[in-house]
Amino acid sequence: MRNQNLSQPTKFLYEQGQFRASRNPNEVSVSSRLVTDAVADCFARYIPQYSAGTLLDLGCGKAPLYGLYKNYTTDVICVDWINSPHELSFIDIACDLSEPLPLADQQFDTFILSDVLEHIPEPKILWQEMARIIKPNGKLFISVPFYYWLHERPHDYYRYTQYALERFAEPSGFEILVFEQYGSALAIITDITAKNIINLHWRLGPLCADYLQKIAAWYLSKRKKSPKELTAFPLGYFLVLSKNTRNNLGFSTYH
Repeated sequence: MRNQNLSQPTKFLYEQGQFRASRNPNEVSVSSRLVTDAVADCFARYIPQYSAGTLLDLGCGKAPLYGLYKNYTTDVICVDWINSPHELSFIDIACDLSEPLPLADQQFDTFILSDVLEHIPEPKILWQEMARIIKPNGKLFISVPFYYWLHERPHDYYRYTQYALERFAEPSGFEILVFEQYGSALAIITDITAKNIINLHWRLGPLCADYLQKIAAWYLSKRKKSPKELTAFPLGYFLVLSKNTRNNLGFSTYH
């Protein structure tokens, strides 16, 4: 990763012994703390188990997960497009993820695709390219929102269901090792309410949004999650996939 010595916690950070959303409103909106905490929890539980070797962070932005995965990898390559709304300080390769990637076959052990897939207008090409450049048995981490507001407009194209993700993953030669829904009906209502009250007053709005999410997070931590509710009302999805060595799809080599 370029300029890795300059890396600082941005969207995620370790605080009070927990990997969670930054409380800096310049990095994560006060109204998005509940959902970002949920994403952080997923990565924190599975990165130590499945991340290894050379890691490719696709759509890296500020590389917010670097502080988590750096201790489990030997090398990190960051990729994003030149028109990214985020700073480009850490990008090693600038390219469009909807086009063939300028990378050799079977080059990477681990991929990160965190809240990026919904911004890719031609996702089939990206799935094919990931299948081409990942090593056999390599691991792919994906997080995507579902019940979530439009963001980074106009480059917000899709909301994927569980079934859409499966339809992309399996034909591309990936086996799903972990599939989790995060959030619930209450989390969705809380997220929507927080995003609507935050701007009602310059001071009271953020305070109310923060307090509302803290109450919801506490309640959700005490309440047994209903699989039916999670399936019907996900805030988003988290996946860990493995490149299936039994299925050589024969995608063309990059030249």
